[in-house]
Amino acid sequence: MGRRGIMSDRLKEEIAKELGFYDTVQKEGWGGIKARDAGNMVKRAVEMAQEQMEKDRS
Repeated sequence: MGRRGIMSDRLKEEIAKELGFYDTVQKEGWGGIKARDAGNMVKRAVEMAQEQMEKDRS
């Protein structure tokens, strides 16, 4: 499996909405977002995964 499959489209859209650039995604597609926004999106996904792992542990 390639690395593309790690984040679901639904999760990516949720994070883009949370970070405030979903309108850009709707207009221009994922290629239209800034590198910084893409980096923030990945960082947020990692945070969410860590939060989930902590919940699963307790």
